[in-house]
Amino acid sequence: MLGLLIADNNTEARKQLAELFIEAGYNVIVTNSAANALYGILKKTAQVVIIGSEFDDFKAGELIPLLKKCNRNLTIILVSDDASLPVIRKLRKEGIFYHALRPVLPEDREEIRLAVRCAFDSLM
Repeated sequence: MLGLLIADNNTEARKQLAELFIEAGYNVIVTNSAANALYGILKKTAQVVIIGSEFDDFKAGELIPLLKKCNRNLTIILVSDDASLPVIRKLRKEGIFYHALRPVLPEDREEIRLAVRCAFDSLM
């Protein structure tokens, strides 16, 4: 079964995303630890990662290249509170699949749900 890893410092965001994707039938792993995220990627239990812009005292820009070195086929979706164009361009060069703003309202979750579905479809 394909795994989805949700790695974010924001407890409420992790909980909401986990509930959304568990209901959708995904095998979900949730963490706020970079070590646990790396373990899941190295063991190939996660093929798609939703990562927050800051996570376990690291910025996404620091972690994404490391995650991609662990598994170059990993699909990374960045969820952040801002949309700084220079930062997003840099992270796209590092290999993110998609960037979404953090969902605020329940209807905002549709974008991230579709991004995850596309990410898994691209693996097949």
